[in-house]
Amino acid sequence: MHTIAPFADSNLIMLAKLVVALLLGSAIGTERALLARQAAGMRTFGLVALGACLFIICSNYVDSAYVGLTSFDPLHLAMGIVTGIGFIGGGLIIFRSDTLHGVTTAAGLWIAAAIGMATGFGLYIVALFVTALTLLVLSGMWYIEDRFKHWFAQHEIPVVAQTPPSRPTQ
Repeated sequence: MHTIAPFADSNLIMLAKLVVALLLGSAIGTERALLARQAAGMRTFGLVALGACLFIICSNYVDSAYVGLTSFDPLHLAMGIVTGIGFIGGGLIIFRSDTLHGVTTAAGLWIAAAIGMATGFGLYIVALFVTALTLLVLSGMWYIEDRFKHWFAQHEIPVVAQTPPSRPTQ
C-alpha cells in the first residue's frame, strides 16, 4: 500500500533540497555563461532551479496535507499561477540587437511567485529561506559571475567550432 511518507520531508530536508537545486542550477548556468557565452547565466539558471524545487516542495506538502479530500485540489490554482507568471516573464524578455535582456528579471519574478505560493500554503520557514537564497543569488552571484566573465575575457579561451564531417562523393 502506498503512503505519503516518502513525500513528508522535515523542514531541514526541504531546505537542503533547495540549496542543492540552487547549486546544481548555478553550475549549469556557469557553463552556459562562460563556456557557451550565452546571455542566461548562473543567476538565471540558479533561480529557475530554485523556483522549480520550491514548486515541487509546495506540491508535495499540499498533496500530503489534503489526502482524502477528493473534491478539493489547491494545486489546480497553483498550476494557474505557474502558467500565468511564465507568460508575464516571457513578456519581460527582449532582444536588443545581439543581446538578450530581462531573463534574470523574469526568473526573479518566477521565484517570487513560488515564494508567494509557499507562503500561501503555510511553508513560512521555506519561503523565508528561499527569499534569502534569492537575494544571495541576485546580489552575491552577480559579483562572482562578473569576476568569471572578466577572467575569461582577459585569458580569451578560444571556443573551437566543430565542423560536420564531410560526406563522401559518389
